[in-house]
Amino acid sequence: MLRTLNLFCDSPVKQRIYDQLSVKGFLNLVVFVLLVSWTNLVNAQTTIPKTDGKAFSHDTVVEIARKLSQKPFIEPKQAPEALTKIDYSTYRQINFQQDAAIWGNAPTPFSIQLFAPGYIYKQLVDIDVVENGKSFPVAVSESSFRVPDESIGQLLQQVGKYAGFRLHYPINRDDYKDEFLVFQGASYFRGVSKGQAYGLSTRGLAINVADPKGEEYPLFKKFWIERPSSHQKAIVVHALLDSVSVTGAYRFAIYPGDPTRMGVDVMLFPRRDVQNVGLAPLTSMFMHGGIDRADTADYRPAVHDSEGLLMEKGNREKIWRPLNNPRGLQVSSFMDENPKGFGLMQPHRQVDYYQDLEAKYHQRPSAWVEPTGDWGKGRVELVEIPSDSEANDNIVAYWKPENGLKKDQPFAYSYQLTWVDNIPKTEGKVKVVRTAGGRKLFTDKNEIVIDYSHLSANDVSNISVDASISSGAILEARIEPNPNVDGARVFVTFDPEDADVAELRVQLRNNDKPLGMTWLYRFTSEDWPL
Repeated sequence: MLRTLNLFCDSPVKQRIYDQLSVKGFLNLVVFVLLVSWTNLVNAQTTIPKTDGKAFSHDTVVEIARKLSQKPFIEPKQAPEALTKIDYSTYRQINFQQDAAIWGNAPTPFSIQLFAPGYIYKQLVDIDVVENGKSFPVAVSESSFRVPDESIGQLLQQVGKYAGFRLHYPINRDDYKDEFLVFQGASYFRGVSKGQAYGLSTRGLAINVADPKGEEYPLFKKFWIERPSSHQKAIVVHALLDSVSVTGAYRFAIYPGDPTRMGVDVMLFPRRDVQNVGLAPLTSMFMHGGIDRADTADYRPAVHDSEGLLMEKGNREKIWRPLNNPRGLQVSSFMDENPKGFGLMQPHRQVDYYQDLEAKYHQRPSAWVEPTGDWGKGRVELVEIPSDSEANDNIVAYWKPENGLKKDQPFAYSYQLTWVDNIPKTEGKVKVVRTAGGRKLFTDKNEIVIDYSHLSANDVSNISVDASISSGAILEARIEPNPNVDGARVFVTFDPEDADVAELRVQLRNNDKPLGMTWLYRFTSEDWPL
């Protein structure tokens, strides 16, 4: 027992214990050890001052954003060069102390861990916690991070700000708080549901994507995180967005689990007119798979975080658009009014489809955006960027309102974002499960092959294929049963003639009524698999 107690005390204290040891002294010793342990635990916690708290509500963020929009944009402070010049390997060794997690030992099932500035994460972010209607800044101490060099810890304390944070909650098992949501870098954030691994990213706002003059990257410059009660299964995060063109107030109501979902309320304050703006943007990676074959020898048949764009239009028509890794930048638009939803989907959940044991693409989430209320006229825009590395995000999708943003006119909208496994609202319904393309057997003609699930052989006999192409001609369109997918296979043979680009559209019809998804694809002569 004494050897165990020796671990908690320095030499003078131990000597005093030995000199005065008795039954009473032993009891005092136990109390002393408990006090030492408690003091160490308290000292390990992230410092949150409980004095001078400021009254807080979401209106606080709205008012800050409104006033900020009336002033010129000021570049945010950045981490010093001593932090930004460190390499990736060194940055990975800067880890937030587990014992310092905000609310890590509190009754609430949520906890927060913070990211240090450095490497490519140059922008400094302020983070407050909100308790009992008041906000308190989260301080940085030398012990906040485990660092490879003591000088880095001292420098982080001098900087006094963070690069982002991650939220933890037990979504996979009751006795462990999983990391399920990360806010880090510009206005990017990533989430996962039960059993998933990080994949595609989401963003607060996209401005001038694929613009020749360059993209503008708004950033979340400050966060307020509300402390949930011990019984709450949701957490609320508020964020202040700032950029050259616009400021914004965001409220995220986050429900981790199976699936993880998030209610997003936004109020934007444009500093100037912004026509090329993207709401609820999604960012992903697509290298090859399906109709787009690998350009290099790759043993993996598919490499992507997302396989296709899904859109449910205001008239309830569902559109499926397979993704591509093009040789030249491609921008596609899907016009609509009051869309029901859109997202980037990763529908195949079997490791055999990808054959990647390390990246685990079969566990990457899909992301589904469902507008709250009417979003009016506009279009879902899909941007596909050439890429030769799966480390790069080269796919972007967002809603582009018809009239953009107008200077000094606040713009409000809301939506629900869900990280799902399967394509929403398609269980038991006819849907596209595979697309392939090449030459029709024994000919030099181009052919598309599309597999649909949930169709019986009897159904197939009553189904016609409505296929069209914007340039050139459809030479043949036929359907036959495909019991391997519990459905049917459609063959579309086409000739683009002299066109370098042509839009293909395929829809199944039963008694002249649309059936299942509408399949869309952009043919480009330089990308067509030969």
